[in-house]
Parts: sequence; C-alpha cells; structure tokens
Amino acid sequence: MALSSITKKLIMSISGLFLILFLLLHTTINFFAVVDAFKGTWGLPAGEGWYAGGCWFMATPVIDIMVPILAAGFFVHIVYAFILTYGNYKARGTERYAVANKTKAESWAAKNMLVLGVIVLGFAIFHMSHFWAEMQYVEWFKGEHVAPESVYALMELTFGNWWMVAIYIVWFVALWFHLTHGFWSAFQSVGLSNKNWEKRLMCIGNVFATLLVVCLSITAVVACLVANGVIPGSVL
Repeated sequence: MALSSITKKLIMSISGLFLILFLLLHTTINFFAVVDAFKGTWGLPAGEGWYAGGCWFMATPVIDIMVPILAAGFFVHIVYAFILTYGNYKARGTERYAVANKTKAESWAAKNMLVLGVIVLGFAIFHMSHFWAEMQYVEWFKGEHVAPESVYALMELTFGNWWMVAIYIVWFVALWFHLTHGFWSAFQSVGLSNKNWEKRLMCIGNVFATLLVVCLSITAVVACLVANGVIPGSVL
C-alpha cells in the first residue's frame, strides 16, 4: 500500500530529528579536541585528553548499536527526500520542494533542500572515509583498538592542509543551509509547530545550525594550527 504524502513527510521529519541529535553529539565530541589544544591535553589518553575520551565513548556498545540505526535513518531520509521531490515535481511542475506556504517556498534553502542534501551526503561519505573507516571500522571488523594518540593524529592528518579545511568549511556551510530549513520544518511536520511557535522554532533552528557550524569550523581550523605547529602539542 502506497504511503500518503503526510506519512512520507513524517518519516522524513523523524529521521531528520534523529540525525540532528547525532550531529549535536558528534559536534560536541569533536569540539573536545579544541579544549585539548588549549588545555595542553592534546594527544593524551582518555581521562586526560577530552577528545580521546569522546572517541572512546563513540566506541562503546551503545554507540555501536546506534550507528547501524543511524545509517538506516540516513538512508531512509535520503530515499524519501528523492521520493517527495519527485512527487512534488510531478504535482507542481517547477516547484521542487513542498513547504507550508508561498513565503517559505521562496527561501533559497527551501527550494534547494535536495541539492543541499546531496552535497551533505557526499561530504559525509568523504568524512567517513577519513575517520569512521580508520576508527570504528578497524575496531568492528579487525578487532584492533585505536591508540589514543592515533585519534589526534587523524585530526592532524585530515586537517593539516588549509585546502582540506576549506573543503570541509564548504560542507559545513551547506549543512547550515540544510539545517536552518530542516530544523523547523521537521518540528512542523510532527505537529509541534503552530503560529505562535513557528517563528520561535525558525529562530532556534538558525541559532542551533550556526552554533553547530561554528564549532565544527573552529575544530577544523584548530586541528590545522596544531598540525602546523602554530599551537603546540602535535603528535605527528
């Protein structure tokens, strides 16, 4: 039986909110590396190095269970984005992304959510090839524990070149645009938005997306500075 458009939007919203929670956790743990850089604990093991402790947490059984669920949620989110966009294109022709009213439809992010989502997905895969493949994949499929200094070395190797930092910041900007529209839209689709809360949720979404992207960008820049000896503590 075919799902209604409301059900499809609900699935998109729930999977999107779950991804937002994971992004918050992921950004917080990454930002621990910034704390380490300025506390002088860069390269130290869990218990002393904040980032190493965060990476240890990400390797616990709870997170190991969450990762496949997250992957499934991410897959569902992307698939339904294409389904909804195709359905809206067939129904409305030139309008590529359905939103609540004409004013919101005129926003750049609303019109380009699918394009932004594809950019975010592409860089997410690129990012996973740098970190997940070198950390959780190794522990899952090879049974090898990643040494504390290695997690810091991965940060330095990934962000040691300014052009790599620039590429990641482009990704973060695309993520910002995607989140600013997706945040309030997700709450609206699950029925937690009304005329009084709509503008508040849009404001909260803008603040949340901005803080997230600023923290991620600072993390990349600080790792670059550590790798190039501007901030002491490099493990390479």
